[in-house]
Amino acid sequence: MDFGEAPAISEELLKKSVAEQLDQLSTNNHLCFPDPEDIHFNEIQELCLGYNKIEMIENLWDFTSLKKLNLSCNRIRKIQGLDMLTNLTDLKLSFNNIKNIEGLEKLRKLQVLELSNNQISVIENIDALEDLSLFLMLNNRIRDLDNVLQLKKFRKLFTLCLSGNPVSEQENYKVLIAAHMPNLKYLDYNVIDKTTRDEASIIYQDVAQRMKDLQLATQKAEEAQRRQEAELKLHRDAFVESLNGPYLFMSMFQHDPEAETLRCIPGIASLLQTFQHQTVELCVQLFEMGLAEHKRREAEVKSFQSGQEKIYEDSQMKATQMMDKFDDQHYERRAEFQRLSAPDALKVKANQSTEIDRLRKGFMRLELKVTRQLEDNIKKLDQSLSDMVYHFRKTALGIFAQLRDLEDNYYQKVKEIAVATVEKVAKGNLEEDLPREAVKLFTEKDTVMDALATGHDNHLLKINDRETQLVTGVSGWKVNLIKENQDKELKLNHLRNLDTLRLVEYLKERLESWQKQ
Repeated sequence: MDFGEAPAISEELLKKSVAEQLDQLSTNNHLCFPDPEDIHFNEIQELCLGYNKIEMIENLWDFTSLKKLNLSCNRIRKIQGLDMLTNLTDLKLSFNNIKNIEGLEKLRKLQVLELSNNQISVIENIDALEDLSLFLMLNNRIRDLDNVLQLKKFRKLFTLCLSGNPVSEQENYKVLIAAHMPNLKYLDYNVIDKTTRDEASIIYQDVAQRMKDLQLATQKAEEAQRRQEAELKLHRDAFVESLNGPYLFMSMFQHDPEAETLRCIPGIASLLQTFQHQTVELCVQLFEMGLAEHKRREAEVKSFQSGQEKIYEDSQMKATQMMDKFDDQHYERRAEFQRLSAPDALKVKANQSTEIDRLRKGFMRLELKVTRQLEDNIKKLDQSLSDMVYHFRKTALGIFAQLRDLEDNYYQKVKEIAVATVEKVAKGNLEEDLPREAVKLFTEKDTVMDALATGHDNHLLKINDRETQLVTGVSGWKVNLIKENQDKELKLNHLRNLDTLRLVEYLKERLESWQKQ
């Protein structure tokens, strides 16, 4: 198609292209499509804009459902304006003036990428395209074989075309690619046959082994990463992250400017070591208790969800039984209705209306019973979780109180040593050689006391902050969970009521229909 000069993608061009494509589909498949004016861009899944002299990609943000986009045979210099097309699986940009691969970061579902007959010299910026399976780069300016071999990271890539690039003229080009990309099936439109594979295996056996080792190492690293992320998520869900080691202790001294200087004073290093050991011991105790409490809460929530599902299933079964019974009566009365005289028929009609009203009331009673059961379950969950959270908070608050006592004990003992050291410095009775910074610090008693007090306040602040984080976190979790279930039940109850009303209206319409027959 050619609509004349179109340096940019205008709305007029888009409408004409969509209209032409729908018309062609209608003709070829004998289907009836809506009028182009009634078609919304966000519903279009395929769009062809080839041969339109387009210089700039723009105005495509409404095509959020687009899966295939053809922009080949234009004058495009820069890949841009595609960020909203996150459902795109097929992108054709061959026969343009593109020099750089860019602007594809958001297209994570892309499987087919055609960039043949452009001016590209480097394969780059495609790491996000993990589903890439077909990559056409014919007749570009790719020279570096190492640059091509980076494509080995794309495990789903089975077709690669690079003929017409300088790199394709290099010695052993085909064998090298076969050695580095064992999953690749087609290279330059030719099958990578067994002979080529065998040659690659012999000539580049070390490469192939390194590839296997690298893939294995990558898989292990990815599995370790997944395990680590899952473990960290578990710790966060239990509100005890970073409590299974010295992290809290280290954070207490992270911004203590005189901590290292004080460590040089005889007696303080051993105090610090004892303080760390006792702190870590309490943190690990809290961590393990937190995981156990999380497991209890999770079991309670699962039991609650199972109970809710059982109530839904039972109510659905009873509703089905009620409806089956009504249908049986309905068909019996329908047959009876057709044999009766007018007065008796009116009586059957009245009885049927009464039965519909009874059915509606029966459904309403069932829904009310279900609602009460579900609400009772939520109340029981709320009470149970409240007890668990209270127990967890109480135990945690006790441990944090012990941590504050440990810190205060450490502070008092360090202060005693500091006062004695100040006196020794003043009298010149130091028995040990201390660094100049330490001697300078202990020259003035007020300076030392201020430094110790500042450190003491900072240590307590870290403990208090972590305590607040845990307590507010677990309390907020409980409140949000109950509210989510209450909101969900309110919404479902509303939908059930609507369904009942729709059913009653349907039954009335059905009754009117067969009475007219």
